[in-house]
Amino acid sequence: MNPRVLETARLALGHLEPSDAEFILRLVNEPSWLQFIGDKGVRSLDDARAYIANGPAAMIARHGFGLYLTSTKADGVPIGLCGLIKRDALDDVDIGFAFVPESWGKGYAREAAAATLEHAQRDFGLRRVVAITSQDNARSKHLLESIGFRFERMVKLAPEASELCLFAWETRA
Repeated sequence: MNPRVLETARLALGHLEPSDAEFILRLVNEPSWLQFIGDKGVRSLDDARAYIANGPAAMIARHGFGLYLTSTKADGVPIGLCGLIKRDALDDVDIGFAFVPESWGKGYAREAAAATLEHAQRDFGLRRVVAITSQDNARSKHLLESIGFRFERMVKLAPEASELCLFAWETRA
């Protein structure tokens, strides 16, 4: 059982474990992940375990937060990732999320992202959180706007990279 970090009415968000490698292998090779996030080169269960260890688990060890496995509370089925990321190329912490297609259209991503944003403010004192998305990812843009993010500017994470839309959320307090 993954150590839980957050719960919502329908979801549990917790630390990724090496035993989640099969789910990660599937998720990071979904056409939507490849299109909007990019190819992480994860082709085997060993690659997936390395992705977990060197990505989300390492970020949690370094910053206290990272991407969390998001599962339905009713049956414990993993449906995606949602969490906070600190990228060298961005000044602020950003929120990230990705879900398997069969979970789309049910409000899970919005529910997980809203809980993660609350977690960022309550547990880490973050007064500003950003999000990046590809220019053609209308679903993510809509989700971000629905939880209070506003488009701020275009950014590149590396000189040779494509331009991304940067959205920002700030506390009003």
